[in-house]
Amino acid sequence: MTDETIRVYDQKAAEYAAMTDDYNAEDPHLSDFIAAVPKGGHVLDLGCGPGMSAALMAQNGLSVDAVDGSAEMVELADQRLGVTARRASFDDISGEALYDGVWANFSLLHAPRADFPRHLSALHRALKPGGAFFLGMKLGKGEGPDQLGRFYTYYSEDELTELLAAAGFTVTGRRHGNAPGLDGTPSDWVALAAHA
Repeated sequence: MTDETIRVYDQKAAEYAAMTDDYNAEDPHLSDFIAAVPKGGHVLDLGCGPGMSAALMAQNGLSVDAVDGSAEMVELADQRLGVTARRASFDDISGEALYDGVWANFSLLHAPRADFPRHLSALHRALKPGGAFFLGMKLGKGEGPDQLGRFYTYYSEDELTELLAAAGFTVTGRRHGNAPGLDGTPSDWVALAAHA
C-alpha cells in the first residue's frame, strides 16, 4: 500500500467505519467464510480496517489475526471485543500452514499489479491445505489513484481467476455487485470464494 493510501485511511478511519460497519454486520460473504472455517479455527483478516469483520469472526469462535497498514484503523480495530490488531503490510505475511482461512476483503486492490501474484502465493503458503480464502476486488482496467488519492489496481474477473489458479487456489464461488466506495464513486466488484 502506498504512503498516500495509508494517509487517506488514517485521516478517514472514523468515516470509513461509520460507512462500513452496518454492511459488514450483515455481510453474506462473511457468513459464508465463517461457515467454511473449522470451529475454533485460526484466520487472517488481511486489511482489517476498523475491525468489524474481525470482531464478528471472533464472536463466532474463530481466533483472528487482524492486520492493517493504517495505524488509525488498527487503533479502531483494537477497540472491538475479541480483536487484537497490529500494523502490517502485505509484504509482512509469511509462514506456512498457519491459517484455516484468509479474509482479504477489498484490501489487495491496493497492491501494485506487479506485486499481486507474489502476495497471492504468500497467502497460499500461509493457508493450511484446503484452507478457505475470500477475495473482494473492484473490477476494471489499469491502476492509479482514485479521487481521494488511494492507489488502486483493477482486474477483470477472468484475470483474477487465472491469477488465483496460478497461485494454487481453486475458486468455489463468486458474487457480483456495484456499490459506492469511500470516495462516493460506484464501482463494479467481484467477491471470490476459494480454497488452498
